Amino acid sequence: MPNEAPARPSVIGLTSSFGKARSMVFPRSILAGHGVLPELGSMCRQFDFPDRGAVITGSTTVTLAGRRAVEILNESKFDVATIIAHDATSAEVERVLGEVRSAGARFLIAVGGGSKIDIAKVAAARAHLPFVSVPTSAAHDGISSPRASLRDPGKVTSEAAVVPMGILADTSVIVQAPFRLLASGCADVISNVTAVLDWKLAARLRNEEFSSSAATLAEYAAQEITEHANLIKPNLEESAWIAIRPMIVAGLAMSVAGSSRPCSGSEHLFSHALDQAGKHPSLHGEQCGVGAIMMMYLHGGDWERVRRALRTIGAPITARELGVSPEDVVEALVQAHAIRPERYTILGDNGLTREAATRLAGVTGVIG
Repeated sequence: MPNEAPARPSVIGLTSSFGKARSMVFPRSILAGHGVLPELGSMCRQFDFPDRGAVITGSTTVTLAGRRAVEILNESKFDVATIIAHDATSAEVERVLGEVRSAGARFLIAVGGGSKIDIAKVAAARAHLPFVSVPTSAAHDGISSPRASLRDPGKVTSEAAVVPMGILADTSVIVQAPFRLLASGCADVISNVTAVLDWKLAARLRNEEFSSSAATLAEYAAQEITEHANLIKPNLEESAWIAIRPMIVAGLAMSVAGSSRPCSGSEHLFSHALDQAGKHPSLHGEQCGVGAIMMMYLHGGDWERVRRALRTIGAPITARELGVSPEDVVEALVQAHAIRPERYTILGDNGLTREAATRLAGVTGVIG
């Protein structure tokens, strides 16, 4: 809960002036592990969903798990439409929303990676429908979070969405996704360490509201990935099991905070700026991981530990491994503070000079 003094008890003749309130929404059911996909129908029945719904999936994930999800729901006497979604853009959300309405769907099931889950959670929010998150990969912490990233031309926006009513993460499905996606998701969670440091800084310098509970959850998730980095390897289902739980916890931290603050700080600003500066941006989590190396250096923390964990997992730690130029990294560092000026971070109000950015990227080994 937020760090704030409790209201004084009311006494005769006095009235308490305390007036804060906050809504925190969490998934009602989380099921993660080997071979749990067949439980999807019973989960939806447990939620007392209406009989008509829609499965939102992708052109690849429909074969991996989307078609099977439809079969399972049909076996549970649900009538569901299949909607193939593409990139997570505002236009695509509106297109998918139109199909949802045409199908008369009363609930949504997102079967896919981060972009398909983001599309579904925004569509669910706009249509006021419940949805269940069924990740087929674990590329970032959006599996359970109340936020979605939409990538429109020239910008990336973080949009308020809905928390999934249920999460069903089948590790036997997730392990079939390219390992790069899992490594990216792990890097995204590791980067919580700098997000929390930025949040604490904003609380000290700007009196920003701070939740120690949310921060603790976010730090715990990062610590779990970091401490078990040597167990996260390609083609190993246990790796998906180790990684998926902290990713879900990170999403819950955002629900507790009521914002993305515990999992999004200067390292995310760097990633969003790199999306704009780089001609071929890498995966979101990969960029956040590299950003966390540099931002931890600015915080005076153990940036080398962050770097070692990312290297052990197999996530990028240099501009070259991200597939971007040194100039792109420097430009992103210079512009990062302006991405969300209302979000105070270690980058301050004025950001880094080009000289400081070049030195930062060089001393941490991100550029040679």
